[in-house]
Amino acid sequence: MRRQLPIIIVFVSGLFIFLQYFIPHDAGVFFYEYGLDWIIVIGVFAMLLGIWSLFRVQLDKVIKRSPGWGYSVVALAGLFFMLISGPIWGIEEGTPFMKVFWYIYTPIQATMFSLLAFYVASAAYRAFRARTVLATILLMTALVIMLRLIPLGPISGPNQWLATWILMVPSMAANRAILIGIGLGAVATCLKIMLGIERTYLGHD
Repeated sequence: MRRQLPIIIVFVSGLFIFLQYFIPHDAGVFFYEYGLDWIIVIGVFAMLLGIWSLFRVQLDKVIKRSPGWGYSVVALAGLFFMLISGPIWGIEEGTPFMKVFWYIYTPIQATMFSLLAFYVASAAYRAFRARTVLATILLMTALVIMLRLIPLGPISGPNQWLATWILMVPSMAANRAILIGIGLGAVATCLKIMLGIERTYLGHD
């Protein structure tokens, strides 16, 4: 019963959320919004679990002196500082919490995305080498799209008809196919979870 009860709760909750889209009623809307509030509460507990997991993993690295354990010390120091500084000094502009956010976290985030640009350029170079017919088509399409974004007079700009056609017809068709596939995959996953076929969220016995 310890494993059957969560499956029953998931099935009933999923079935209710599914039916309320097709049976409009004030009571259904109320319980739906009430359920969304519970999702926020569960998310808070999930966040606490994530913080505890981060603490345990980084602390184990420090205790065992694993390679790169100095970074774990920095991670733990940052974690405790942000947890303590927020309640003490608040999160308004000019507080230590926001100073760390704007002057440490934001530059680190920008640096990470900047480094990703080199990996993207490397992957694009490998993909755009015209060794096959498909690679040649990909290369020519990329050149047309780039010319649309580079100010080179009449062969570029938003009125460049070929680039507009590529974005509105083949690219849009591929995007819709991907979205349809994602939707079907999400529906299949939801059904597997509701019917108890997918039980990884229950953990191990």
